[in-house]
Amino acid sequence: MGGKKKKQQQNRPPKNSRDLFKSVREFTSKEKWDQFFAMRGSGDSFEWYADWPQLQSLLTKQLLSPPSLLPKTADEAPVTFGAGLLVILVPGCGNSKLSEHLYDDGFTGIINLDFSKVVINEMRKRNLTARPEMVWHVMDITDMQFDSKTMDVIIDKAGLDALMVDELRATEGSLYLADVKRILEAGGKYICFTLGESHVSDLLFSMFRFGWKMSVYTVPKEPSSKLQTFMVVVEKDICASVSMISSYMDAYSVGSHGNQARQFYEAVEKEQKVRLEYSSGSDTLYSLKDVGKNGNPHVLVEGRRIKLILGEPRGSTFYKGILIDAQKDSGPFKAYMAVLIVPYIRVDDWLFSSEEGQNLILAKSQACRLLIILLDSMNFWSSMEILKIELDHSLKQLIPNLSQNEVEIPFLTVNDRIWRKFNVKQVKSTVTGPIVVDEVIYSNLDKYNKDLDFLSESKDLDCESEHKELVFRRLTFERSPGVVQSEALLSSEETDPTAEPLTEENEVQKASKPRKVKKKGKQKRSYFRPSRRPDDAEGASRNERKVDHNYLALPYQNAIISGLMLISLHLKESSSTRGMVETVVIGLGGGLLPMFMKNWIPNLNIEVVDLDQVVLDVAKEHFGFKEDENLRVRVTDGIQFVTDKADSGAEGESTSKLDILIVDVDAPNIRSALACPAADFVEESFFQNAKNCLSKEGLFVIYLGSRSSTAKVPIYSSLKKVFGKSLVSLKLEEYCNEVIFALKNESPITEEDLSKACDKLERSLELVNHRWTKKVIKASKLIRPLI
Repeated sequence: MGGKKKKQQQNRPPKNSRDLFKSVREFTSKEKWDQFFAMRGSGDSFEWYADWPQLQSLLTKQLLSPPSLLPKTADEAPVTFGAGLLVILVPGCGNSKLSEHLYDDGFTGIINLDFSKVVINEMRKRNLTARPEMVWHVMDITDMQFDSKTMDVIIDKAGLDALMVDELRATEGSLYLADVKRILEAGGKYICFTLGESHVSDLLFSMFRFGWKMSVYTVPKEPSSKLQTFMVVVEKDICASVSMISSYMDAYSVGSHGNQARQFYEAVEKEQKVRLEYSSGSDTLYSLKDVGKNGNPHVLVEGRRIKLILGEPRGSTFYKGILIDAQKDSGPFKAYMAVLIVPYIRVDDWLFSSEEGQNLILAKSQACRLLIILLDSMNFWSSMEILKIELDHSLKQLIPNLSQNEVEIPFLTVNDRIWRKFNVKQVKSTVTGPIVVDEVIYSNLDKYNKDLDFLSESKDLDCESEHKELVFRRLTFERSPGVVQSEALLSSEETDPTAEPLTEENEVQKASKPRKVKKKGKQKRSYFRPSRRPDDAEGASRNERKVDHNYLALPYQNAIISGLMLISLHLKESSSTRGMVETVVIGLGGGLLPMFMKNWIPNLNIEVVDLDQVVLDVAKEHFGFKEDENLRVRVTDGIQFVTDKADSGAEGESTSKLDILIVDVDAPNIRSALACPAADFVEESFFQNAKNCLSKEGLFVIYLGSRSSTAKVPIYSSLKKVFGKSLVSLKLEEYCNEVIFALKNESPITEEDLSKACDKLERSLELVNHRWTKKVIKASKLIRPLI
C-alpha cells in the first residue's frame, strides 16, 4: 500500500504546485511553469502520461527502423541506423526523464527545448556530468530557431496536448506543427504521444495529410491509469500524395477505456474516409511539378481543368486547388487570372464541386484562368493575408504569360457578410441530422438594404453602424451548412399594433376611400440590438429577442407571397367563391412563411406538413411558431401526403381538395445541382398528384433553387406536360432561383392578365402601410409567364 501510494505521488506534482494553474489557459503561461519547476526542485521529475517502461519498446523500435521512402541497398538488405547518428529533438521537455533514458540507450544526439528558463537550467546541471553531449535550449516551440531539414526525429511527449490545452489554442498548435514539418529532414519522423482529444487529433490529422505517412499505436499502461495514451508517428515523404493511416491500435485498450479511447478511434476512422476520398482515382491531385511535366504551367490550355496541391516550397502548409482555363471564345476577359477562396463548410456545394458550377464561377470572374482554393480543416482558420503569403510562390508559377507587365491577381471570396455569429442551440434529429440555431450580425446588409426601410425611420440610427446592430436568427441543417433554412429578424415586440391584416372588408373600403385611423400615440417597433457581447446568449432576456413574424428575410419567401396575392386577385376576376382557402405548405423550417401567411392573409386555413418532429419543436422554441385553429402541423412524409390527397380526390371526396399547395423543402444532397426541393418533388408523377389534389381553381407553388440550367430543363418540361400553359414564374436573378406558380384549370395567364392584377394589387395594398407591401408590389411586377 505504502509503496504504491509513493509511486503515484511521484507521477504528479505536489498539491501546492498544482494550485498554480487556476485555469486551463494558464498551462501555456511561461511564468506559471517557471514557478512550477522552481517549486519542484532539481531532483524531482514529472512525467506526462506513460513512463519509460511503457514507452521503451515502441519508441526505440521506431527510432531504429529506417524511413520507408529511402531506397534499399544493392543486395536488397534493409538499411540500418546507429542510434548515436540520429539528431533527435525533444520540444517541451520539462523535467521529464525521457531524454535521459534515450541517452542511456545510446541515442546521444538529443536537443531539448522548453520555454521555461528555470527547468532548462536545472536539467542542464542535472545532466552535465552523466550526459555531456545532451543539448539544452530555452526556446518557444511555436517559433523554433532551427534551419529547415535539420532534424531526423522529433519526439513530442504531451507537448502538443499541453499547447492545445483548450480548443481555443488551434493557432498555437498550427504554428508548432508547421515548424515541425519545416525542420524535419525528408524521411524524418515526428513521434507524438497524445491523449488524442478531438481538437488535437483534428489538427494533427489534417496538417499531416498531404506528403506524410502516418501510423498510430496504443501505448501499454499501468492498470491504475484511467486514460489511454496513443503514439502517432508521421514520416515526411518526398511527394504530396495522400496515404492511408496504418493503425496498430490494440482493440482491447480501445474498448476498455470508455469515451476517451473510443473517440480517438472514431477520429482515426473518420480521417481514413477523408484520405480515401482524396486518394481515390476520381480525385487525383497533382503538384505543380506534374503540371510542368505536361507543359509550361504559364501557358493557357483551353478548357483545361486540373486538381492541384499547392503550398510553400518547404511544405509546411498545403492547399487543395482546382485550376480552370477558359475557352478563348468565352470572353471578353477583365483579368488574366483570378483566385476564389471557398470556405471549409462550402467546398461540397454543387457550385464548387461540379464542373458546371465551376464553369459558372469562371464565367462570372471574367478571368482567363481561375484557381479555386478549397479550404479544409487544416487551413480553414487562415486569414486572407496568410493565404496570399502562403500561395504566393505557387501563383507566380501559374500566372498566364499573356503580359510582359506585372499582373495583379484578384482574390475572390465566398462571403456571407457575417460580422458576428453565436450559437443558440444545436439538437440532433434521427431524420434530419444535427440542426443548428444561431444568431448573426451582418457586416453589411446589401442583400436587405432594399427591404429594411425601417432603418431610416428611427432618428437615433446611424445607417452604417446600425447595420451591425440588427440581429437575425437562423436555422441550418448540418448536412447542408451553406444553406439557410430559415432566417428571422429579431425585435423587442411580437406584433405591430398599427398594422392590419388583409381582409375582404379592408379591400372593399380601400377601393372606395381611405380609412381614417384614430391615432393613440405613435407606436414604434424596436429591433433588437445587443448592448452586450453578442455571444452572450443570456445577456438579454428572452422577451427582448422575439421573432418578427411580419418580416420575411429570405427573398424567395417574399416571392411566394407576391405570387399568392397577385394570382388570387386574378382568380377573383372569374370567381365569386368565398370562405376559407384550404392551404398546405410542405416544409416547415422555422415556420416563418406560414406564420406570415396567417397574419396577413387571414382567410387561409393552413396545414403545414413536415417529416421531422424535431424541426417542429425547434420552430416553436426558437422561432415563435404557434399552432391554432387556422394553422396546424402534421408530422408526416410530404410525398405520401400529396399522394393520399390525390387518391382521396379521385374517389370523389371533394372536401379533401386543396386550394393552394406550396412546396418549400430543401435537397439533402448538397452536391446535387438542385438545392431545392428534393428530387422526389420534381418528378412528373408528383406534379400529377399535386394537380389531382387541387380544387378547380387550385394553385400549385414550388420553390426551385438551382444555378444549373441543365437541371431545370427537365423540370420545366414535366411542369408544362402536367399544367399546360397556366404557368408563371418569378425569377430571383441575383440568387439564380425562382418560384413557379401553376393553376389547375390550365387557363393561359397572359402578360395583360398579370399587368391588370398588378395594378389591382398595388391599389389594394397602398393603404396597408407596412414595409413588406413595397416588396410584394415590386416583386409582383417581375412575374412572367413561363415560356
